[in-house]
Order: sequence, then structure tokens, then C-alpha cells
Amino acid sequence: MSAESRPGVHLEIGHVLFMDVVGYSKLLINDQRQQQEQLNEIVRGTECFRAADSHGRLIRLPLGDGMALVFFDSVESPLQCAIEIQKALKDYPHIQLRMGIHSGPVNQLKDVNDRTNIAGAGINFAQRVMDCADGGHILISKRVAEDLAQSAEWAPDLHDLGACESKHGLRVDVFNFYTDTIGNPELPAKLKEAHEQRAANRPPPMLRRRNVLIGAVVLLAALVALFFYKKQPPSSTSEAIPQKSIAVLPFQNFSADKENAFFADGIQDDILTALAKIRDLRVISRTSVEKYRAKESRNLSEIAKALGVSNVLEGSVRRVGQQIIMNVQLIQALQDRHLWAHRYELTLQDSLGIDGQVASEIASALHAKVTPDETQRVTSKPTENIQAYDLFLQAKQFEFKSDTFLQDYRTAEQLYVQAITLDPNFALAHARLAATRARIYHFFEPTETWSKTARSEAARALQLQPNLGEAHHALGLCFYWFDRDYAKALREFEIAKTLLPNDSSVPWDMAAIKRRQGNWQEALADYRQISMLDPQNANVVRDLLYVYCAMRDWSNAQATAERLLALTPDSLNAKVQIGYVEFWSKGTTARLKSEMATIPQGKDPDGGVSACRMDASLIDRDVAAATQILQASPLDSFSYYNGVDTARTFFAGEIALLRGDQLTARREFEHARDIFAAAVQEAPEVPERHAFLGLTCALLGDKQRAISEGKRAVELRPESKDALDGTIMNAVLAMIYARTGESGKAFDLLEHLMSIPGAVDTANYSITVNDLKYRWEWDPIRNDPRFQKLIGQAPQ
Repeated sequence: MSAESRPGVHLEIGHVLFMDVVGYSKLLINDQRQQQEQLNEIVRGTECFRAADSHGRLIRLPLGDGMALVFFDSVESPLQCAIEIQKALKDYPHIQLRMGIHSGPVNQLKDVNDRTNIAGAGINFAQRVMDCADGGHILISKRVAEDLAQSAEWAPDLHDLGACESKHGLRVDVFNFYTDTIGNPELPAKLKEAHEQRAANRPPPMLRRRNVLIGAVVLLAALVALFFYKKQPPSSTSEAIPQKSIAVLPFQNFSADKENAFFADGIQDDILTALAKIRDLRVISRTSVEKYRAKESRNLSEIAKALGVSNVLEGSVRRVGQQIIMNVQLIQALQDRHLWAHRYELTLQDSLGIDGQVASEIASALHAKVTPDETQRVTSKPTENIQAYDLFLQAKQFEFKSDTFLQDYRTAEQLYVQAITLDPNFALAHARLAATRARIYHFFEPTETWSKTARSEAARALQLQPNLGEAHHALGLCFYWFDRDYAKALREFEIAKTLLPNDSSVPWDMAAIKRRQGNWQEALADYRQISMLDPQNANVVRDLLYVYCAMRDWSNAQATAERLLALTPDSLNAKVQIGYVEFWSKGTTARLKSEMATIPQGKDPDGGVSACRMDASLIDRDVAAATQILQASPLDSFSYYNGVDTARTFFAGEIALLRGDQLTARREFEHARDIFAAAVQEAPEVPERHAFLGLTCALLGDKQRAISEGKRAVELRPESKDALDGTIMNAVLAMIYARTGESGKAFDLLEHLMSIPGAVDTANYSITVNDLKYRWEWDPIRNDPRFQKLIGQAPQ
């Protein structure tokens, strides 16, 4: 039942400041009473408390070792009050106070003594935020921080800490507010302990179809060149390889301070990027050269053959304070002949723009034609502020990190912001910040805050530098991911492609749009072209695999999945994909289970491994195995559905339903429904959230709401505008119809979806013959003659 339909319930948004005294329970009773009296006096003396109280816009709740203040005026009030309290506490150093802030729905009610009290998610969540704090901390929920970040007064002092596990294993995303005089800049003990546990062996994320563009895969194993198509093998003769082709290998860091590795990597990447702006050269992307980082294992001739290039650039960087020594050498690798070499002795300030100088000298050595416009773009300095440039290089290391996590993107985002703060005219930093925020929106958090700020940064970059290819690319991502305006996106990508002729990420995004337009064959052709620039990029072969799967071309999908696994044998995603391909093509989960069994215990990023294991067990209707997997995981949510985390209770409900325990299933699904509903409220324009809320309602038997949410998902993402995700929304709606007694409508959709590419994914809504045959969700229509006809006539 929704809150709106409950009599007597009136929800409103409360802005909550939750606080308690650290170590209160260890104090003597007299000391406890004294500190409570002192704290009450301090709080009542703050200006924000008095103002809100006088206007009837405040409720104060005593809580034994602390209190909660619920403001009903402004989202800024709890923070302003926290600041006033901390200032006053400087005269009471014996009181160690921790504070948490959140805004959310609350309900005013009367307690047993007929006094006003507060209940609701808003106050509960504020307590969870505070539970993550130590003495002196002012922690703020992500939702409130995003609102406060719109103000120049608060934004510089908000520091993203990421997710923290509070009581009962619940995770909350928190920000730490501190200045030079207010707050506690130290990392809270809970987060510090969690970071230390993860630091030794941080695993890659489970990348689902929609998350496949996140970062570059690092474990690139097989020396394969242009391996996508059997009919187009790479030539082994040097005559077939362009003479003006080059791979810029990772530079060696010879600095005594190994933390300067980011500087060596940044110089190498900047030189690669500068060369990539010259159309007469063919420059291999950063992803494909990354595997050749180890100097001792380099065989330049073999590397050149594998990458399909004639020339290789090697280099080393030694940085001592403000002094830099850089050695670079250009080698015609197939003939093992040195073409050019140079030693640069520079100050840190002089290093600004060195990438353009090196690129120009290399182009000259290779007799490449460089137009005046290209010369200007290659040699222009991105900034004159060396500190801003230093931060920019650090940010790129996180943005382009292999197997990029949300926290990596957040770190990159903050570093780009710091760079821009030092140099507001740093156009390239604005562009990279725009692209980073766009990726956070697309892959992790589809909220208006990220989309608005990404778009404004792209516009600012173009205002500063109209011919900046990276800015046009970033703006294209905004049109693509935020607006689904493919025409505008492609127009920006075409401009970016002209300005960045060797940047494989631009045609890659263009190919992705062609998939969404339903131009599957054109997308395949584009991936073939991309492989010329990025022959060792496992992400490209993975995207090729997804196209084959969407087209249900199982023979090519099987071969491509095997190549992906050979290329990245330790990749979780590669193991998952080969397992599902065998299920789709052969109707068995054996390969999926055997691949999951090779993953060490505890290696379960975002719960993706557990989700796959449970899914395989549920396909086989092995309730005991699914139960054991769920019980073994400490997580509250799992990476299973696209666009939103899948609550633990959703899987618990499925297991209970299969077991025949209707009462438990209802309880678990009701909880999952409320979580999906909250996700919809947070981002109402994200269709996946409506779809999976609808599916949960269908499993609960709430037919009207289930169909309404399913249709809303289709309205937000119709097939006519997105041949990829649009088919997925229709697939979920088909399952909703099947579970709610609308079998005719279910069959209409299923027959349509089986006749077109698209609706194939590693989740229960996937539409293939074997998904329909074996998944229990289709049981309500399984005995219908139309169902048997559908799976009997459809091609495997």
C-alpha cells in the first residue's frame, strides 16, 4: 500500500541533524548529565535553532546520548547549525560530538505521552550517516551534499568519502564537511578499515551489458592483431603495415619517488594524444599498448606485428622536485632500426607543452604531413599552471584506470575540479570533467545533478576552445546518454573524429549509437575499423560479442566469447559472458557454474559474482544452492539488473516463491518493491527503475501497478528510439504480462521480440529460446500451445 493511501499518514521532507556524544556510555552518571546539560545549552543558543524554533519549523528529539534536530525550512539549516555547535564546542573540549545530516520523508506523530515525535526514513537515514562518523566529524548524505554542492559557499568544503557500511550492514554514501577550523578532516575509522581490507587486492567490477564501456581491461594476454574476423587476418609482412604507424609504449618511471609514476604515464599519454591529432599518422590507442608496460618483457618486433605498426616509441622519465629528465627514442621495429632519439632536461614548468614538441619531432621523422590546424592543436599548451596540470595528470590516471569503479570516477572528478579551481580557463580539464560526470551518470548514478553539471562543463570547454575535440566528444556523450538525441550526438562525434582522427573512443561511441538505431551490420563494420586503432582492446571484442548475442548469432558469439576469455583470462566479465553464451546456445548452465567456481571466495565486486551464481541456480530451480549463495553473501544489494542495484530481498523473494513459501515471498518482495520505488523517486526518468519496480509488483500480484510501471518504462525507452534498451523494456513488460494473467499480450510481445535483435542479456528478462525454456518466471504461460509453438519454431 502506498503512503498516499494510508489514512492518517502525512509525509513531509525533514532536514535532519543527528548527533551524539562519543564515549557517552563510559561516563559516570553525573558526567553524563553534565554533558547533556551543556550540549542542550549550546544547541539552544545557536541562531539557526532559535530562528527555526520561533517560526515553528523545528522539532527537537532527545535521544539519551544525543539528540536529533528536524528542520522544516531549508536544506542548509542542519549544516549551519552543526557549524555553530562545533564553534561553541571549542570551549568544551571534553565533549566529543559526532554529527550526521540527511534530508528525507518524515512523519510527525504523537508518542505515548502525547508529545510530538518523528518517524520515517529521513531520520533513520540520518542516524546511519552519523553512525559512520567519529568525534568531530560532520558527515552528510550524498543526497544533501548534491544539493549543497550547487552553492559556492558549501561546495569547496564537501569531500566525497564514497560508501560506508553502517549498522546492520546497510551502506550509505557520505560526504565529509570540513574547513580549516570546522569539522574533522580525518577519514572515519569505519571507512579507513574498509579501505585497508580492500587495498591488497581490489577486484574488477562485474560489468553488465550496459556497463561495458567502463574503463580498459588490463590483463591483455594473447598477442593478437586484428583478431575479430577470420576472413581478415593481419598480414605478417611489413609491406602491408602503414609506414606512418606508431605505438607509444608506456614510459618507464625512473623517479626515486614511485608516486611520480602518474607523471610518467601522463607524459606518455599526452604524447600519444598529441600524435593522434595528426591524420596522416595511424596511432594505436592507450588501451592496446598498456600490456607492454614491463620493459624486460618487450620484444619490439613482436609488439609491432601484434599491433600492426611499423614504429614504436619508448621513453623514460625521471622527476626530482622541479627538475625532469626525459629520454625518448623512435624505433622502426620490424627492421630494428633507430629513427630518432632525444634527451630533454626540463624544469617542471618547461614540461608544459613538451608533448606537442615531441609529437612534432616524431611526425617530422616519419615524414608525416601535418596541416597548419593540426600543428596549432598539437603544440598548444593546455594550461600555464603547473599545479593544475599536475592534478590533471593525476585525474586522468583514475578516469582511464583499468576496471574503473565509481570511486575512481569520483576521485577523477574531484581532481579535475581542483585543477579547474587553479586555472578556470583550463579547457581540456573542463572537457575531461564533463566526460567523467557523464560516465558517472550513465554507468552508476543517473541523476539530474550529474547530467546538468556535465553539460555545463562541456559547454564551458567549448566556450574556451571551440575546436577542442575532447569537448565535442563530451558534448556528444551528453546528447547521447542524457537526451537520447542521436542526431546531435553523431554530429558532435563527427566533429570530434575530425579533430581526433586516431581516438578510437569516438568511433566506438558512434558504433554504439548505430546499435541503438538498429543498424546492426553497420555497427559490426565500425568495430572492424576500430580494431585497426585499438587491436588489443578487450572492450572492443566484448562489444562485438554483445552485438553477436543481440543478433542471436551463437556460432560467432561462441567464438568471440572464447577470444575474449583468452585475451583476458582473469576477467570476471569474460567468464560470465562465455557461461551465458553456452546457456543461450546449448541450454546448459554447466559452463557458467564452472567459470564462477574459478573465482576466489570473497572476490565479489558489487555482488555481481553472487548474482550470477544465484541466477544459474534459479535457472536450474536449485533452491537449496540459491539459498546457500544468498546466505553466504553479506551484501544488501547486488549488481544484477541494469540502471539500479537489485535488493537482497528480491532474490530472497524469488527463492521463497520457488520454494512455495508464499508468506515469506510476499514479505521479501514488499521490501524489494519499496527499495525499487525509492529508486524511481530518486530518478523518475530512468526506465529500468520503473521496469523492475513493475516486475516486482507482478511477482507480488499487484497487477495494476505492475503493468502501469512496465508501460511507463516502455514509454521512456521505446524501441523506435533505442533498438537495444527499448527491446529490454519490452522484454520486462512481456514478463509482467505473463505473471499477471495477460497471456495474449505477453505472446504478442514475445513473438515480436524473438523476430528482432536486441533483447538478450545476462538476466531473467532475456529473450532467447533457452531462456524461455528454462526460466521459472515463464511458468504461468508454459503450458499454453502458443508457448510451445514459439519455442519450437524459433531458431536457436
